[in-house]
Amino acid sequence: MKCPSCGAQSSRVLDSRPVEEGNSIRRRRECEGCGKRFTTYEMIETAPITVVKKDGSRELFDRHKLATGILRACQKRPVDVEQVVSEIETEIVNAMLGEIPSHQIGELAMRKLREIDEVAYVRFVSVYREFSDIETFLAELYRLRGTRDRGSEGTV
Repeated sequence: MKCPSCGAQSSRVLDSRPVEEGNSIRRRRECEGCGKRFTTYEMIETAPITVVKKDGSRELFDRHKLATGILRACQKRPVDVEQVVSEIETEIVNAMLGEIPSHQIGELAMRKLREIDEVAYVRFVSVYREFSDIETFLAELYRLRGTRDRGSEGTV
């Protein structure tokens, strides 16, 4: 495994543990060249998934692209972005569709974030749905608050 700091090809594994329901392995490594520590993930290789974009074009599913969007929404929030991305990817792979519309990936991300962190959810939704004014933003906040308030009815 190539060290992200110095590029050395040799590293040793310090710790390995299963993550996301045993579908991948998280490995903590130490570079034998510079001594820096880094984390890698090993996962089962699956058939490629094609994402169908809004304009009808197709591209391969890019986990990094999904992670980047979610990471932006979760900045300075107590959210395990890697776990969220892994759960979304697992749902996509388990659906065994071969092709998935991009809007379904966005909907999965919104659902996961809404369950985990409302601030990250609102950040993600504001970009994903391309909110153009404060009224649209406030409407989503009121909708979120109304759903949360209804869910707590009957509790003390």
